Amino acid sequence: MGSTSNHATHVENTLEANGAAQNAVAASWRRSKLLHHLSPDYTRPPERISSSELKQAREKLGPLINTAETSLDRLYLAVGNAGCCVVLADASGIAVDRRGAAGDDRTYDNWGLCTGALWSEESEGTNGIGTCIVEKRPLTIHKDQHFHSKNISLSCSAAPIFDHEGHLLAAIDVSSSRADLTPDFAKIISFSVIDAARQIESEYFRQTYHKADIVLASPPNGQPGASPNLQTALLAVDQDGLVIGASRGARRLYGLDNGPIKEPILLADLRGREVNHAKEYELAERRVILQALAHTGGNVSAAANAMGISRATLHRKIKFLNLAL
Repeated sequence: MGSTSNHATHVENTLEANGAAQNAVAASWRRSKLLHHLSPDYTRPPERISSSELKQAREKLGPLINTAETSLDRLYLAVGNAGCCVVLADASGIAVDRRGAAGDDRTYDNWGLCTGALWSEESEGTNGIGTCIVEKRPLTIHKDQHFHSKNISLSCSAAPIFDHEGHLLAAIDVSSSRADLTPDFAKIISFSVIDAARQIESEYFRQTYHKADIVLASPPNGQPGASPNLQTALLAVDQDGLVIGASRGARRLYGLDNGPIKEPILLADLRGREVNHAKEYELAERRVILQALAHTGGNVSAAANAMGISRATLHRKIKFLNLAL
């Protein structure tokens, strides 16, 4: 679109056309107009919350901000020289952290790309952060794909971050106001944003279950292609081989609901593998005996005492399991 007035007309004409919701952008425009009662020629900058409200929003995210710090710095190093800024927003669209060149601060502050600004779709219409949060998937809103005419100079690529229970936790956005930023270059930026979001999500999951073993989920029964993002399909498994946590990718892979895992799930059962419990019991008993003997330097009496059984019982088990001393 050549001007903001032309853009507003284009949005209105698109909404009046049949099948206006045939793609994600048009569907978001429709939500912006009909659900949120916004106007494409709205000119005021994004709403900004108070410093105390921003502090509360940051505290609500808990350890995520610290977890994300390294990945946000790395992402900014990749895109900062292209005149981009990096924003971390919470699930309501509030920008809680930002990376950008000091010389560009005033420019991006005028755009509202600063901490404390609200970029929900309900408030700002179609935009990278807000629409990503609604759609719960990575996307790019490039220039005149924005709903508000005032934002059509921006190109915004965003990706969601989900918590350890599969709920939307935050979103990362890289925005640029460069006039020469092409859609193809925006796609390259989008790949970097998605990669950073996956890194943060995985690290957050690992930190949440730091006392458990973290394993990559595999498709049930070895079925290929069951999940689009296997690298973020993670399971937290306790010392008994029970699954106590699953990332969003793993939940999608195995059809698990979001929220706490309340019922015990055996890892092998989740992967659709048959389990010979008698054999598993024998292997577990063998492992415990070998560990006790190793700990006591092969002293059977000391090992039996450590296991809380008699020396004769331990000798019988050693003979039954055919363990070499």
